[in-house]
Amino acid sequence: MRREIPLFITFIIGTALIVALFIPRDPFPRLDAEFSVWFDIIAVFAFILGGGNLLKIHVDRITRGHKDRFYSVVTIAGFLITLMVGLMKFGGDPGFKGNYIAEGTWFKVIYDSFFVPLGATMFSLLAFFVASASYRAFRAKTREATVLLLAAFIILVGRTPLGYYLTFWLPEPLQFLHIPTLSNWILAVPNLAGQRAIMIGISLGIIATSLKLILGIERGYLGGEK
Repeated sequence: MRREIPLFITFIIGTALIVALFIPRDPFPRLDAEFSVWFDIIAVFAFILGGGNLLKIHVDRITRGHKDRFYSVVTIAGFLITLMVGLMKFGGDPGFKGNYIAEGTWFKVIYDSFFVPLGATMFSLLAFFVASASYRAFRAKTREATVLLLAAFIILVGRTPLGYYLTFWLPEPLQFLHIPTLSNWILAVPNLAGQRAIMIGISLGIIATSLKLILGIERGYLGGEK
């Protein structure tokens, strides 16, 4: 019964959500709204488990004297301070106004002074990984790699003033060879076609995975295959 009950609940809820999408008649829209609330409640417990796991891992590093225990201390301190400021509303209610955190709160100070610079630092580090991956991917060893390299070059140059000055002198019949124009065409036609193909593939994968979950074929989330 430990497995049959979760499988039954998954089947009922999954089927109801699919039916609600195609039959917008009561009680299905109401069930959809109620299930969304329950999903939010479950997500709260997931956040609690995630926070507990974070504390467990870093406390274990500190107690074992790991070489990076100083970073674990900083991580735990930042996590607990932010959590207390948010829960206790020190300095005011850290609610959201539109897409922005309420001004004049300590939560806003923490967000602007720590989270935003750390995020910028992370993206700055990712730029080096992107450059390294681009170097490996754009080496023109095949025809496909050569086409990819030329397209990337045109897009990069077309987004800068250099692209305009290199080809602005072309006559009217050859304006389609203007680098910014080529850049926009690559983004609007081949790139968009590739994105649509990827989205279709992702959609098919989601449908297949959802059906496997609803029908009980995929049972990995239960903790095992047996």
